[in-house]
Amino acid sequence: MMRFKFLRSLSRNKDGATLTEFGFVAPVLILMIMGIFDMAHTQYTSALVHGAMQKAGRDLTLESAGSLESTIDARVVDSVSAVVPANATVTLEKLSHFEFEDIGEAEEFTDEGTLDGICNNGEPFVDANQNGQWDADRGAAGIGGARDAVLYTAVVTYPRLFPMYGLAGLPQEVTVRASTVLRNQPYAQQDETVVTGNCI
Repeated sequence: MMRFKFLRSLSRNKDGATLTEFGFVAPVLILMIMGIFDMAHTQYTSALVHGAMQKAGRDLTLESAGSLESTIDARVVDSVSAVVPANATVTLEKLSHFEFEDIGEAEEFTDEGTLDGICNNGEPFVDANQNGQWDADRGAAGIGGARDAVLYTAVVTYPRLFPMYGLAGLPQEVTVRASTVLRNQPYAQQDETVVTGNCI
């Protein structure tokens, strides 16, 4: 009889119910909060990188950009380094093109013989970047010369700030990419040299 009364009083006892419920809800709540902070930090970093690239892109189009190129690059890296972990990597790439429409385009070639759409078998091609080989991207490394269109890209990679990325199915590293395209000022005649070669 005493045992029955004890079990009945125990079943009516609500002490500790809140703690038990919080134990169920807390992991999901913590994961959501960390996820929000992680996404906010990534968006902030992305906005900062895009802003730094826009400023650097404008500076690189000036006639004096050649002598200031390393200083401009350092400014971009410093801007990004202020908000990402110390072990982040910042990669900068500059590709110059004759025209805006050349950006992201392969070098032109004449598909002879097999008509396979591949530059091979000694087929002639226009060596737009003058590096002696056919390339899937005709951009030349660097900021180019007068009137050239420059694609300036920054890729920032860093480990996530919060350790629960695995529970949310996110990769361990965050990659932020930003690009800007501007044309160099017409301070001289644009180099219109046409170099040809043969595919291997």
